[in-house]
Amino acid sequence: MTARHVFVVAGEPSGDKLGAALMDGMRARLGDTVQFSGVGGPLMTARGLSSIFPMDDISIMGLGAILRQYRTLKARIRQTADAAIAAQPDVVITIDLPEFSLRVAKEIKARSDLRCVHYVAPTVWAWRPGRATRMAAHVDHVLALLPFEPPYMTAAGMACDFVGHPVVTEPVATEAEAGAFRAETGIGDAPLLMVLPGSRRSEVAHMLPILEGAVTRVAEARPDLRLVVPLAGPVAETVRTAVQSWPGEPVCLDPGTDNAEALARKRAAFKAADTALATSGTVALELAAAGTPMVIGYTMGWLSRQVIGRLLLTDTVNLVNLVSDTRTVPERIGTDCTAEALAEATLSVMADPGAQQDAMRLTMERLGAGGADPGLRAADAVLARFGAWKKPGATARL
Repeated sequence: MTARHVFVVAGEPSGDKLGAALMDGMRARLGDTVQFSGVGGPLMTARGLSSIFPMDDISIMGLGAILRQYRTLKARIRQTADAAIAAQPDVVITIDLPEFSLRVAKEIKARSDLRCVHYVAPTVWAWRPGRATRMAAHVDHVLALLPFEPPYMTAAGMACDFVGHPVVTEPVATEAEAGAFRAETGIGDAPLLMVLPGSRRSEVAHMLPILEGAVTRVAEARPDLRLVVPLAGPVAETVRTAVQSWPGEPVCLDPGTDNAEALARKRAAFKAADTALATSGTVALELAAAGTPMVIGYTMGWLSRQVIGRLLLTDTVNLVNLVSDTRTVPERIGTDCTAEALAEATLSVMADPGAQQDAMRLTMERLGAGGADPGLRAADAVLARFGAWKKPGATARL
């Protein structure tokens, strides 16, 4: 079997998870004949990737944060492109984080003939639809997580495959495991609110004060409230320190991305929670998989709010609302994301937790629940095009 080399770039925990599943899918098809290089986190490095620099260096979101670290990001873009061109892989696969990934692809295409795949279609259905046309100049193939995304990509001139969302393959805790978590933490039958501040440093900095205000208000209305706070690797200690003074006797869950016991405990907490108050992102799908009703909030720096607020094309950014084509999940975005608004919405959901159940079930179905593993589908989608993609042996153009 012909040896293959895949250069993979991920810049945040969700991308690391996608990259790990893709690597598993590639190995399932190609065995040890495939090798990987690039940028990734703990899940990808556990599968043999030697990251050329720490993934956290590029886990930045928001125009203000990007501008403040522009020189560092520019250097990392160049370093990543240089490494890809030097490696001469069969294919380069960038994963999500378009602020970084698509600039890497552009740099690679300007200096070589390497084939570029981007995993996770940019949200051109939500804002800046012109991005699809611009990225088509340096991206050959897109792997989409959401079923309604391929037409946007193919219309711009790129191949695109819907490969399903990895959330549908992840284990969900049982009621017994949820009950054991409540007993072990001393929560018992108290109302349990899960708070998810995010995984990026920039978004956590904006959201933590708002979430604290919201939790304080909810606790005033529900004095018996308890909190559980899953921690994400890059911001774990920041969040742990911040929530120590919050009401509700917060139970913090260590990231444990490569620890089976920690992951099982996190799944049990998701199932045990009555309601979740979360920063907008893919965590909404984890909550939907667990059947946990949610309230979503998101804000950012002033500059990002001014730009993105004027360009937004949809009335919702929540993935459950979008995939199910409903609007059952309350959202408070931008200037509407205040402590008062989030607290009011959270109390409303706590009073009627069943309203979101049908939308969450439909979302999982449409994302591929019961079908082939998305990581394997993603690998197959890439490998299916290898016959037409002869290894270019490109010469770098410096």
